[in-house]
Amino acid sequence: MQVMSNLLPYDFSPLTLLSYMLVLGLYGVALLKMPGHDRPGPGRIVTFTLGVMLCYAVMQTRFDYYSQYMFFVHRGQHLILHHLGPFLIALSNPLPVMRFWYQRISPSVHYWLQPLGWIYRLLQQPVIASVLFVGLIYFWLWPPIHFDAMLSRQLYWVMNWSMLLDGVLFWWLIFDPRAPAMTNALGYGKRILLLALVAIPQMILGAWIVFSRGMVYDVYEVCGRAWPMPPETDQLLGGLLTWIPPAMMSILGILIVLRRAMHEDGKYPQSHSLAGGNP
Repeated sequence: MQVMSNLLPYDFSPLTLLSYMLVLGLYGVALLKMPGHDRPGPGRIVTFTLGVMLCYAVMQTRFDYYSQYMFFVHRGQHLILHHLGPFLIALSNPLPVMRFWYQRISPSVHYWLQPLGWIYRLLQQPVIASVLFVGLIYFWLWPPIHFDAMLSRQLYWVMNWSMLLDGVLFWWLIFDPRAPAMTNALGYGKRILLLALVAIPQMILGAWIVFSRGMVYDVYEVCGRAWPMPPETDQLLGGLLTWIPPAMMSILGILIVLRRAMHEDGKYPQSHSLAGGNP
């Protein structure tokens, strides 16, 4: 019974539950109806499902309670929402599933979706995407903003959803499966540069939290902590989670992009994909 209660939502959000059900439902239906040559393989299906379920778990289980009352758990929550979950979703390459549903939308709906397309292309500009990716972390960890977000239910949900959606957009830009040599996708060299650049300010922020002499986030003192942990330890662990894992994920992302670049160079010897340009 204790295990089941931990899997139930701490702060039930019908919109959140329906959103995740819709994503998994559309993905599952597409898998059943797609032709075999377009259908993702088992590894990609597992990777996508794992990424979605990890994000769901930190938003709609007992984990969400601890993230509201322990700073280091909160940083773990955002590590999953902004990094690990979107990383896995983008890495699974859901593009064939997205194309499957796009082809079944009527032309009239395509017309009304055009503004979303414009916003998407704007947010996928490399400079905007990287600034937004790092900027949201700094914004929500700015002590006055963080204090308000942790005490306001509405602002708390805005914070979590903004981190998740921004994470998906950024990691999709990095792991876009389209070959830069054949499409207008971002070149591999630029992807590697972005990953290196976004890692630096995250490391600086994490180090600042770790080495701060006083308490940076006193909201957890106001609300009380879920466990009898010294505030200094809670802040130290939260700072380390802000500092080290995101940098490691940037390194892992660089290795994956390098592998793709070398594979593509073998297929298109004359391409300039690694340099970031298009033919």
